Amino acid sequence: MPEYRRILLDGAAVQVTVDGEELVAGDGRRVKTQDAQHLPPVVPSKVIAVHLNHRSRVDEFGIELPDTPTYFHKPTSALNSHRGAIVRPEGCKWLNYEGEVAIVIGRTARNISPAEAGEYIAGYTVANDYGLHDFRDTDAGSMLRVKGSDTLCPLGPGLVTDWDFRGKSLRTYVNGKVVQDGTTDEMQWDMHYLVADIARTITLYPGDVLLSGTPANSRPVQPGDVVEVEVEGLGRLTNHIVTGPTLIRGDVGAQPTESEEVLSTALGGDWEFRGIRPPKR
Repeated sequence: MPEYRRILLDGAAVQVTVDGEELVAGDGRRVKTQDAQHLPPVVPSKVIAVHLNHRSRVDEFGIELPDTPTYFHKPTSALNSHRGAIVRPEGCKWLNYEGEVAIVIGRTARNISPAEAGEYIAGYTVANDYGLHDFRDTDAGSMLRVKGSDTLCPLGPGLVTDWDFRGKSLRTYVNGKVVQDGTTDEMQWDMHYLVADIARTITLYPGDVLLSGTPANSRPVQPGDVVEVEVEGLGRLTNHIVTGPTLIRGDVGAQPTESEEVLSTALGGDWEFRGIRPPKR
């Protein structure tokens, strides 16, 4: 399966192909994969994400899925890359990983059927749909700051074409330990359905990205942690967590909170304890 990456090469953003342990530019320049400075593999005009899709995640929350998927938007300013630093703002505590498959659009798509959707997909890449749940009390509907804060949408390492999404494993690791372990077969709505659903009213352009949902066991990570998402056939996306250099400003806007909504979501959907959670010791 062909794989394309974007890297910073001699000061310019360059698309390269993978050739074993090397990346090859169109003009023949080569760089070792381990030495490359990666960029997001695509340049989307928008990033759209489904709220819930994996049945293990739904079961974890103890809820039922709606009849059709719901979505939120991640601004392109949240984009990040393979080996990029994920910034947890100073003053925030509840930054969760969410390993996912990202769908990349290859042709302008509008008003297409699920049966046609595959013709409009360029390929797939790995994503980590980080959530800054400290802002969940104020942004639960839009998810804007929760999912859209700077650096919280790493993609990579590359765009893989001719990849069949069916029956593929998806695992997330924190400091080498498996923390999420799912498959694409547990998705309620497959990749073609998601593309066709969005394209009914929103035109999708080449490079646009749709995030397809995460399995169970999204949990908080800490500065210094190394988080990896591995999808069978797509590779492994690696990032590390750092603390932001400045505090969240206190003189404007909603402040980070630590309510039952925040804790229940960040710590695994133990909704039955909402309002009666034992005090922290």
